[in-house]
Amino acid sequence: MELKDLKLPLSVVSQVDVARLIRELDSLNDFFASASRREAGSSVTPPRLSRSLNELAHDNQFNLLEQKHREALSDLLNRTLKFSPALHISFAAEPQPKFTDQILVWLRTNIHPQTLLQVGLQPTIAAGCVLRTPNKIFDMSLRSYLKQQEPYLTRLIAGANNET
Repeated sequence: MELKDLKLPLSVVSQVDVARLIRELDSLNDFFASASRREAGSSVTPPRLSRSLNELAHDNQFNLLEQKHREALSDLLNRTLKFSPALHISFAAEPQPKFTDQILVWLRTNIHPQTLLQVGLQPTIAAGCVLRTPNKIFDMSLRSYLKQQEPYLTRLIAGANNET
């Protein structure tokens, strides 16, 4: 499977989520390695898999019981962490998960299928958002808009003061 074909579930939003999935796969590999060394008949409790890992494996048709599949998935996740576009978006208040999901769907549909998104808070922007890529900042905040309109607002206020 190619990296471009990997379908990330909406529960995998940021680089932190991808790193968590890699650690979870490593833990699963460790479990199977230790289980193969145990004597027959001894009881073992497999690690509990997260919903994100289950969705990822199901959506991409990986069988986590097979070592080749786990290794291939781990490789894809490591390449996702290394090569996928990572964006940072800041809001004035914590966005609703549904809203974040809609943004992520749009980004993965229109920008890149493995886009990763880090959401932050920046109360000083008042409204709107600030989007940062590794080499550009898009300030779509009310603060930025008002700053651009400062000369016009100053003329309006000066004109209002002259009329009185």
